[in-house]
Amino acid sequence: MKIIKIICISVCICFTFQGCGIYSFNGISTDAETFQVNFFQNEAPIVEPGIDRTFTLALQDLIQDQSNLSLVSNNGELVFEGEIVQYYIAPQSSTSENTAAQNRLNIAINVRYYNNKKPDGEDDFERRFSFFSDVPATTQLVGSALDTALAEIFERITQDIVNESLAKW
Repeated sequence: MKIIKIICISVCICFTFQGCGIYSFNGISTDAETFQVNFFQNEAPIVEPGIDRTFTLALQDLIQDQSNLSLVSNNGELVFEGEIVQYYIAPQSSTSENTAAQNRLNIAINVRYYNNKKPDGEDDFERRFSFFSDVPATTQLVGSALDTALAEIFERITQDIVNESLAKW
């Protein structure tokens, strides 16, 4: 009787740990071990210096934070590349005097994703991701105001990229 209890408990424990496999709580499931993020060149008509590097690092950091993949500089099993294709500020709302009350910073990034673990290209894609940040018209988008807007935009875009490429819900 005692042996049967021990066997039942052992089987339950095995099934519990077996079910975990390569899944995580954030939905990322992959059999890859490495990833590579190539530099995202800024090809937008309006070039804001430094956002290409900031975005590239933000994507690398998010993937490292949300997965157990190792970052490599070449021959990655998963490869992310692309370019910043849009950066512009447009008035969003107006005041009674017909002046802008709020401006919107829009950024769009073209992303190409390759899963070299699946050579048939089943998971590969090319897609445009974009997001925005609204700021008061009286705020100049420089310094900390720009950093805050970029952080908000890049947080959303990088999470969308990770969800599209790695999180298979």
